[in-house]
Amino acid sequence: MKARILAPENRKWWTLAALSFALFMIMLDNTVVNVALPSIQRDLGIGISELEWIVTAYALSFAVFLLTGGKLADRYGRRRVFLIGLTTFTFSSLACGLAGSAGLLIGARAVQGVGAALMMPATLSIISAVFPARERGAAIGIWAGVSAMALAIGPLIGGVLTEKVNWNWIFYINVPVGILGIVAAFVLVPESRDMSAVQRLDLPGLITSAIAVFALTYALIEANTYGWTSARILGLFALFAVALLAFILLERHQRAPMLDLSLFKNGTFAGANTVALMVSLAMFGVFFFISLFMQNILHYSAIKAGATFLPMTILIILVAPLAGAMSDRLGSRWLMSGGMTLVAGSLVIFAQLDQSSGFWNILPGLLIGGVGMAMTMSPMTSATLSAVSVDKAGVASGVLNTFRQVGGSLGIAIGGAILASYVSVPPQSPQFADEFVNGLHHSLYTSAGIAFAAALVAAVTIRKQHAPAPAAEAVEAVAA
Repeated sequence: MKARILAPENRKWWTLAALSFALFMIMLDNTVVNVALPSIQRDLGIGISELEWIVTAYALSFAVFLLTGGKLADRYGRRRVFLIGLTTFTFSSLACGLAGSAGLLIGARAVQGVGAALMMPATLSIISAVFPARERGAAIGIWAGVSAMALAIGPLIGGVLTEKVNWNWIFYINVPVGILGIVAAFVLVPESRDMSAVQRLDLPGLITSAIAVFALTYALIEANTYGWTSARILGLFALFAVALLAFILLERHQRAPMLDLSLFKNGTFAGANTVALMVSLAMFGVFFFISLFMQNILHYSAIKAGATFLPMTILIILVAPLAGAMSDRLGSRWLMSGGMTLVAGSLVIFAQLDQSSGFWNILPGLLIGGVGMAMTMSPMTSATLSAVSVDKAGVASGVLNTFRQVGGSLGIAIGGAILASYVSVPPQSPQFADEFVNGLHHSLYTSAGIAFAAALVAAVTIRKQHAPAPAAEAVEAVAA
């Protein structure tokens, strides 16, 4: 195959290019939907809670299956699992575009998340296996830049497709891209797996973690509908607590746990994953709620709302690779802490927006937030992977991205719960705009507090270190 005639020095960058191509698509689907939400709402005749589920169904299944995806990749081959995930994602995207009801769309989005969960940890573990330690930070910086760029440019692509074609095309576009990604992975990505130990799937851990995350998210999204003290919501919070406790106890006693709790004995690993959870809690809902604010309150078109995020996109593209390279030389600690401080500042700026705001009022928050996110994401990933050996990269990357996706799901749920508690009138009411803005302000101030707390966590926990080396026979990498 063509992959065999590429020199190793060139091949690793071609591998990174192929992985980044597919990564862009799966991360795009975290935010591409946001700008299309008003159109989806009109076409399908649904409410705000259904809109939240369209976004969170993807993030939830993504989060729940990420650790399993990492295990499968390490056990059965990272390229093989990556290809299975990419195929699943591609066909579920087609199902999303064809969906004619909220239930079908939410279900197809959940399957999309499963496909993404199989792909994501495989990309990072392949990078860790292919690149030497001295270049890994730069490679991860490019990976993180592509990931962040997809998140940021998603609203623009969603706006253009929604306004000029139809919202269904934000999903249809994934089909040809996915097919190209499958071909590229066959040709350019080498196979690798973890040969250090016998592994098995942790089904009890998967089931209890899924119940815990779903129960908490459902309770937060639906609490304003059923009442915070209703039997349904209180029961869901209780179910979350029981399932979480069961998950922790199971993982402590499993011979091959889905989540190796011993990894968290390393302060850098624990701190980086905590920051991952908190940055997603703080920022994931911003794209969702600011997009709704721009279209429903400022009356921006879908394209204008999406284009407004471009300054953030450009800064992320420029800064993320530099931050990844800097983390190799300086460590991740102060890059992450400084980045999260900037993110907190950007959220405070967003919290000053109101009905009279325009682009120039939004721009400072976009610029500061873009630099802050770029400074945080790639050093955060480098810190996580530096705390484990290469043969555990699949599990480590699965943990990191699970924390990010769980944070994203809860960020939308918590932000929506806060905002909804201040809105007591229908969108047609003259008082709706005032109540929406008031709720948005409280939601953003809460997110700013979370972001600043993450800056403190990074400063206290992150230390510069080198990943422990696996045994010589631990990793088998075979050119395919």
